[in-house]
Amino acid sequence: MRIKIGCCGFCMSMDKYFRTFNVVEIQRTFYELIKEDTVKKWRKKAPEQFEFTIKVFQGITHDVSSPTWRRSNIKNYKELKGKVGFLRLTEHVYEYWKKMLIYAKILKSKILVIQLPNSFKDTENNVKNAEDFFSNIDRDGMFIAIELRGWNKNNIKKLCEKYDLVDITDPLVREPTYYNEIAYFRLHGKHIENKIIYKYKYTKNELQKIKYYIKDMKDVKSVYVMFNNTYMCENAIEFKNI
Repeated sequence: MRIKIGCCGFCMSMDKYFRTFNVVEIQRTFYELIKEDTVKKWRKKAPEQFEFTIKVFQGITHDVSSPTWRRSNIKNYKELKGKVGFLRLTEHVYEYWKKMLIYAKILKSKILVIQLPNSFKDTENNVKNAEDFFSNIDRDGMFIAIELRGWNKNNIKKLCEKYDLVDITDPLVREPTYYNEIAYFRLHGKHIENKIIYKYKYTKNELQKIKYYIKDMKDVKSVYVMFNNTYMCENAIEFKNI
């Protein structure tokens, strides 16, 4: 088993990050459709063995009512209402997905991360959107890791098993319902009911629990432990030392 530890975004200068960690989850690709030349520069600057995972563009996952769309650099984005987000397999969403595959090829990435918003509940319509989406997209050999917030665990398991998706979790909150040869953890901070407190520093005891949880996992070739809390850099380094 290989354990890869990193952060959701660069928590320090890029050069220092490359010296400290061996993987990063790119966040900028979620907020905007960036130029391919920019992506090429990242790959060229990084060590050959350094790994990039990619958080897919919000146009695939989030409705235009999400405040994050203000950072999209897409003019008149509100006109896309009902045509983007929530895994709707529209022409726009399909084109966004193809763009993610291009980024992945440039970065030599193996994993695309799909994070759905809290508003994407496991309703009949949303489940149908998800099934249509995963039935028709081209994976191009990629692993797809999905974070479904507020879904019933049985519905998460059904979807992930049917379409071979990696169920993203925080193992301190719940166990993943399904993973294949990789497991992918995103550690956002303290979970209190339906809220996440991002301004949270994981304790040494909590990090030890994650360590022992991973050691008990079977049939997993690679485990990704990605910190996304305010103290992600500090916690990731501490976990790496542990």
